[in-house]
Amino acid sequence: MEYFFNAYTVSLIIAYLLGSIPFGIIITKLFNKGDLRKVGSGNIGATNVMRVGGLRMAGLVWILDMLKAVAAVWLCGFFGPPTFGQEYSAVVVVAFGVWGGLAAIVGHCFPVWLKFHGGKGVSCLFGVLLAVNPVLFVICGLIWLLIAMITKYSSAGALAVFCLLPFLGFLTGVDAVGFAFLVIAILCLWQHRGNIVRLFSGKESKIEWKWKK
Repeated sequence: MEYFFNAYTVSLIIAYLLGSIPFGIIITKLFNKGDLRKVGSGNIGATNVMRVGGLRMAGLVWILDMLKAVAAVWLCGFFGPPTFGQEYSAVVVVAFGVWGGLAAIVGHCFPVWLKFHGGKGVSCLFGVLLAVNPVLFVICGLIWLLIAMITKYSSAGALAVFCLLPFLGFLTGVDAVGFAFLVIAILCLWQHRGNIVRLFSGKESKIEWKWKK
């Protein structure tokens, strides 16, 4: 029990802190685009970065947000098995790692540095998918991209992925992944509640696929 608090719990805390790094704000300030919270939609995620800085800057933020989630999954996957006396295997590492990914998404949505007002978790979610199962990453990425390009609503593509996520998680055959994906989907849907209202009322902002601004 003592090792649990010294290892896996600490790795979950670090995963949360990794997730809470606000790369959207950092990158936009570095490129003199102002405070991201005061422009566009006010969100700190890659979609709002694209509105103020273009596709190239948004892509950089998206990649960095994904990587912090990937790091969180790997970190918790490394410390989880020995904490509970289990040998390393692909399934065991994923089972422990996916909860680190969830911690990173929580950090992204509720960052301690920004008084718990953060992003909506989409980019971090794709980082978790990439670390857990690259096939799921490709499937969900294509679904998001196709729907976003057709409707011009990034949120519409994200919502479709959230709804599909728990089913894909349980199809992996690893219950820990299925339950973690269910919690992630619920969290991300909650974070997008405003988008859902705006979509149904026809007031949601459309995205513009511009390389740079």
